[in-house]
Amino acid sequence: MADILPGGINVGTFRFLTHRYDAEKGEAELAYSFDDGEALFERIRFPYQPWPSDPSRQAAFERALGLLHLIAGVSYYKACVPSVMDTGDHRIDPGLARFLTDLYVHGLGEFAYVNGLDLAPRVNFGVNEEDELPEIELDLPERALVAMGGGKDSLVSLELLREGGLEVQPICVGTSGLIASTVEAAGLPLIQVDRELSPKLKEMYDAGALNGHVPVTAINSAILLCASLLYGYRWVVFSNESSASEYTLVNEQGTPVNHQYSKGIAFEKALRAMVSSHVSPGIEYFSLLRPLKELAIAGKFSTLTRYHPVFSSCNRNFHQDGPRISSRWCGNCPKCRFTTLALAPFLSPQDLVDFMGTDLLDSAEQEEGFRALCYLGIEKPFECVGTVDESRAAINHLAGKDDWKNKAIIRQLAPELASLDVPEFSALLSERDEHCIPASVKSHVDL
Repeated sequence: MADILPGGINVGTFRFLTHRYDAEKGEAELAYSFDDGEALFERIRFPYQPWPSDPSRQAAFERALGLLHLIAGVSYYKACVPSVMDTGDHRIDPGLARFLTDLYVHGLGEFAYVNGLDLAPRVNFGVNEEDELPEIELDLPERALVAMGGGKDSLVSLELLREGGLEVQPICVGTSGLIASTVEAAGLPLIQVDRELSPKLKEMYDAGALNGHVPVTAINSAILLCASLLYGYRWVVFSNESSASEYTLVNEQGTPVNHQYSKGIAFEKALRAMVSSHVSPGIEYFSLLRPLKELAIAGKFSTLTRYHPVFSSCNRNFHQDGPRISSRWCGNCPKCRFTTLALAPFLSPQDLVDFMGTDLLDSAEQEEGFRALCYLGIEKPFECVGTVDESRAAINHLAGKDDWKNKAIIRQLAPELASLDVPEFSALLSERDEHCIPASVKSHVDL
């Protein structure tokens, strides 16, 4: 039976149609539909039109492309969230079904919360195969394909790997000029993979389809797994920190909702398992910064001064349809506030003003936003920011520094934290044990 959504959209089934790769164009095409309606085509373009001559890499790429098709479908499924899912020719074993169910339910957790939906009974990936796939052995070069995001984290990863003497290749999904400028500052070439969503999606939104946050890191991870096979890299390196695993809030069903689900350790481990069992154990997907919290990463980035004029962590710079601000920082969002709070302990007020253009910690108008970061009467925002403990610890730490203690936000919030159990700032700078970094990489990197 079809579901009727706002706008009168009537849907019964979400279908995964076809996925293919045109080696001459270097273009992957993913197709989806609702019921028997018009196909929605997504296109992903890999520059230089690569196609490996090794049959094993070709076979592994076809598997990776199939996994990408299933993962990227989350961007389309959310428009109508039907309770019937037709996976077409895809081979779905129990492990893959669990992985996809978790991704769609938890990766769309924020979307469901905002739209007042319970996705758990609606996401149904049926099992159609019980046998395990035969293993594909690969001998990829031990070098790193490093996902770049334009912010401090990926730049820290890039420098840690370079300092460790490992061969690196920066890569990003999209054509952001800001990301290109950060990599240019590193003196390295950048591979930019272009992802073009179906234009039919916007038509559906205009007609009343649902919209909202998707686990884009999961999609980008799957795209870069394909890229690793095309370009020949054993390691696919992201820069997700331990802080990303903290949930944002708990919904009415009692389920934690994490804006950063696909940046968390649970997703990283789950995708690694899928890569090993459904693509090849010859590829290693991991986050280099997983042992660190945001504050520790900020400390490392504070010394990389050549990147300070060109980086940005403000998400208003990074949208599918291009930047929504004219400068690198909007100065009025959770990312701008948390970046300020994380870097302030390691920099002077003037250092921050030099690249952000404003002193957010001395603006009384910013108090509500900083309260949210510290969970002081306002819920933590749906954004890629550090943990509540980190924000609180940073405020306390700055209250003891002469150049920061008289700033408006510090004077207002520090006394309110006195009665709370706030961890020591220094304790949040130490390395954590839980990570998935291969020993062959960890031995070269000084975290």
